[in-house]
Amino acid sequence: MSCRFWGYISYKFEYQLLLFKMSMATNAKLDRRIRMFFHSLGLSSIGGAIFLQILVFSDIFQHGYFMAVEKNQTILTLEVGLTAFALIYFIYIYQRLIRSIR
Repeated sequence: MSCRFWGYISYKFEYQLLLFKMSMATNAKLDRRIRMFFHSLGLSSIGGAIFLQILVFSDIFQHGYFMAVEKNQTILTLEVGLTAFALIYFIYIYQRLIRSIR
């Protein structure tokens, strides 16, 4: 009876360990996808900000001034939100770079 009991406990432990490893692999894949999405969105926001700055400066050089008027509140909110996200992402990437140098 002792052998059966320990065999059953061992089987249950191995089964639980297998389930734990499978869930960790799934979590790792999900974590990687979330990080990839975060970096894709961040890099594209920074790229868009650089492109818009080039357009603004070219307009300033051609006309001597730049005037932008946005009347659609949804577009304005989206632009401000993406700008804030790009700033936060830039600070995040900069901090990671500085910490990796140390």
